[in-house]
Amino acid sequence: MEAVNLRPDENVRLNPSRLTELFVQLGNRGAEDVVRRAMEELAVRLADIETAYWQGEFSKVSKGSRGLIAIADQIGLNGLAQVARHVAATASRNDPTAIAATVSRLVRMGDKSLTAVWDAQNMTL
Repeated sequence: MEAVNLRPDENVRLNPSRLTELFVQLGNRGAEDVVRRAMEELAVRLADIETAYWQGEFSKVSKGSRGLIAIADQIGLNGLAQVARHVAATASRNDPTAIAATVSRLVRMGDKSLTAVWDAQNMTL
C-alpha cells in the first residue's frame, strides 16, 4: 500500500465590507491601529491555543478559541471565527481526535487569514 500525502488547504473567508466599515468609522489611522492590534492579538492567541493543545490543556484551548472569535469577527475574518467556534466546541467535549483536527485547521486558517487581512489593508490604504 502506498502512503498518501494529505495537503489540506483552507479558503479564507474575509468580509472586506467589515474592514471598509472600520475605515469609514475610525478614519485611516484609527482603523489601521485597530487592525494592527487585532492582527497582533490573533497571532498571539493562535500561538497560545496551539501551545495549550500540545500541553493537553483543552480548557485553555476552548477559552482561547472563544476569545479569538470576537477579534476575528471585529476585522471581518468570518472563516477564522467559524473555525474557532469549532475548536471551542470540540475542546469543551474533550474529543482528542476532533481537537487535533480542528486546532490544525485553525492554525492553517489563521496563517492564511492574517495574510489576507494584511493584503486587504494594503489595498485599502
